[in-house]
Amino acid sequence: MLPQNRRLRHLQGIYLRNLSFTRPQGRATDDLEADLPSNKLQALHDGSSPQLHHAHSSESLLPTRANARRRSTNLAHVSPITRQKQLEYTVEGRAADVFFSLHCHENDEPVYISEVGERAINFNFRFFDLSQAGPSVTRKSQFIIKIWAKRQLSWSLLLTEQVDLRSLNYLGSLRNHHFPPNCLVFHLIDGIYSFELSSKRPEPKQGLTLPTSSYNALMKLSNLDNSIQDALATREALTAQINSILERTPPAADAVPQAQESAALAAKYVSAQTRALRSAQARRAELQSSIEARRAAIQEGRNAQAKAAEDVKHAQSKLPASKALLAATRESIHGQRRRICEDLAQIFPISPSPNGAPLSFTICGVPLPNTDYDPTSSSSTEDSLSAGLGFVAQLTNALQYYLSVPLPYPVTPFGSRSSIRDDISMLPDSQREFPLFLRGGPTAQYRFDYGWFLLNKDIEALCVSAELKVVDIRHTLPNLKYLLYVCSAGRDEVPERKRGGVRGLWAGRLKGRSVADDGASISTAGSKSRPGSADSEAMGGARAREQLMGRVAGAGTSTTTTNTGKENGSLGLGIDAPSTSLRRIGSGASIGLPFDEGSTRLTLRTKGLRENVGAHA
Repeated sequence: MLPQNRRLRHLQGIYLRNLSFTRPQGRATDDLEADLPSNKLQALHDGSSPQLHHAHSSESLLPTRANARRRSTNLAHVSPITRQKQLEYTVEGRAADVFFSLHCHENDEPVYISEVGERAINFNFRFFDLSQAGPSVTRKSQFIIKIWAKRQLSWSLLLTEQVDLRSLNYLGSLRNHHFPPNCLVFHLIDGIYSFELSSKRPEPKQGLTLPTSSYNALMKLSNLDNSIQDALATREALTAQINSILERTPPAADAVPQAQESAALAAKYVSAQTRALRSAQARRAELQSSIEARRAAIQEGRNAQAKAAEDVKHAQSKLPASKALLAATRESIHGQRRRICEDLAQIFPISPSPNGAPLSFTICGVPLPNTDYDPTSSSSTEDSLSAGLGFVAQLTNALQYYLSVPLPYPVTPFGSRSSIRDDISMLPDSQREFPLFLRGGPTAQYRFDYGWFLLNKDIEALCVSAELKVVDIRHTLPNLKYLLYVCSAGRDEVPERKRGGVRGLWAGRLKGRSVADDGASISTAGSKSRPGSADSEAMGGARAREQLMGRVAGAGTSTTTTNTGKENGSLGLGIDAPSTSLRRIGSGASIGLPFDEGSTRLTLRTKGLRENVGAHA
């Protein structure tokens, strides 16, 4: 590359050789290159006048080193450790961290900043490309390079050079060159250049001597070349004409394969589109069916919603009456429960024990302690305790139906031999029944105490349902009496028993009627209806009741039957004795009953006896 054509875009890399921190003071550039000592300052300090002499060039000042050899015996007799330390000191004195920056004259900011070379003397920085910096930078042939060094802790400017690429000297390579201190070497696209070192021109290559040609031979060669060029031009023209003709009239032989290939490609596209069409049709059918199903579901939902709205509208009109009926029913249930609890309190009277300890009560005249008793008591005391617990079990069992509160531990009332069952605890099935009476033995006593505890838990459950707070569950009779007192309490009057329930026994005169045979019996084995019910009355139950009353009135008197119940319309009751008439034992004899009245009749009716025990207050 010619020197005047060198630009900054041609620069690819920069090398730094022989890093040095010594600054030349009082020495010329030629002296620095020749490495000669400067005696100018010494001469000025001397008082003698300077002597005139002829000027010498730098070449004549260089010492003659014809036989000089580089000596290496300075560290010959020292130890390897000392030699290693001396080398380390030498390297440490000259090595440093270095980077460079490129600047243009018009710009204050650097054009390029290199990476940092660490702890070295000779640096080969990375190559770079400045072609992307813009024409204002890449077309310049002059620039400024600054070398920055770091020896201890801070960076300092070591060297600033004005570089003109047109004045660089060609080196060729970095080998076999003695570089001065802080020598900059520039790598361009065509080779390596430097300022300090002289230009090295490559030696011409020695080639073979070739014979020359005559003028006539050269003319013949020129004519032959012109002929060849004309032939080539003619060939190109013929080729273009042939190509144009072929393009205008394609041969018929090539049309068939192209048509077949086009047909095959079209068939492939058609098959692919057919498959896509079928899948789209299947998807459309699926979506249509889904839409229809959704429409049907929406219609059903709307119908159900409309029906529900109509039902709500219809029910709203009945809501006040239903609420009033519900309130009346609840009040009626509460009144009936009050009446039933009062009846139970009269049937099972619980009264304080006159001679007992505080909170000692008796039930039906039988004293019952509050879970504390003497296990070594007599048999009469044990029987009294069992009888009292039997009354409590019967009363608790009745209260669970009338108050609609299921007991957690079911009770089996059986007089003084009642029992209770624990279906909650993890026990064998054969040991879930616990007696409410004493049978003797430590095991029986334990089971009796646990059964009494379960009975107290049932009473506690009944009290909790009535929102009563039980202070001590061991107080059996006090808790039960408190429950009956609260359930029967109220400001209103206790309602009467509903009509249609048990009407009791109707007493009447059975005078002038003969009584059937004393040994006759009423058999209801073949009947499927309960005596005294509506079905029983429809099938001749009235006559059966008259026959039954005749047996009560004619106790001790022989009676005879005259005809069967089937003849008198008793369907399916299986009454063996006739009921058309009851014959008297004697004429004019009357039947004497405790509830005998002048104009009443004695009947037995159980219609409506069953009450809805599951209703809630």
